[in-house]
Amino acid sequence: MNEFNEYFKSAFTVDNVIFGFDEGDLKVLLINRGEEPYKSKWALPGYFVYPNEDLDAAAKRVLDELTGLRNVYLEQVRTFGAVNRHPFGRVITVAYFSLIKISHYNIQPSSIAKKAKWHSISKVADLAFDHKEILEACFHRLKWLVRSRPVGFELLPPKFTLTELQHLYEAILETELDKRNFRKKILSMNLLIDLDETQEGVAHRPARLYKFDREKYEQFLAEGFSFELKESKKKEKKSRSKKVRANIAWKD
Repeated sequence: MNEFNEYFKSAFTVDNVIFGFDEGDLKVLLINRGEEPYKSKWALPGYFVYPNEDLDAAAKRVLDELTGLRNVYLEQVRTFGAVNRHPFGRVITVAYFSLIKISHYNIQPSSIAKKAKWHSISKVADLAFDHKEILEACFHRLKWLVRSRPVGFELLPPKFTLTELQHLYEAILETELDKRNFRKKILSMNLLIDLDETQEGVAHRPARLYKFDREKYEQFLAEGFSFELKESKKKEKKSRSKKVRANIAWKD
């Protein structure tokens, strides 16, 4: 047995990347660590896995203990195992992620979390450990997800406009989408029900209201689809301009 001792000196952790959507802004939930290493640094809600604990159970337990979030669907993304990723020794972490509506949950930091706060994705700076890398990997997965599954049922109000739905996709994809193309695509999927109603109490021209067809939504979740979206013409011009400049620089 002694010959295997070296293989049993590693620890396992779980890290949760919880994306939240609220009022057109995509955010991530971070905790302020109350213990070393990286005390007082912002980090993802994560901690060690008990020796007799399943990984999925550990992810849910840790999220609850650090932030008070319960009944959140967590999807495993990938494993991070760089040798020196933790200053105390060899620690391998498994990353999970989820996308929730912020207004539906009450954050209650506890345990090693001095604080728990939502941060805009675009403003996240340095994080403890390799958590910035983990965040970026999960964000990449989320961007892939919106092109292969319908997203929005749990994130938008029961009645919403096509503009609100488009803003959700733009926040996740970090790009401005072509309005005409987006509406044509989403309506052709027969995923939405036209409520034959319009907004009330708005300063601008009232827009039509829609809701998701729950049966169709569940079918798309089970089967998946390919939802290719075009950038706005303004964005496309910028992208082409960058490519031209890059080609010129390469030729020089």
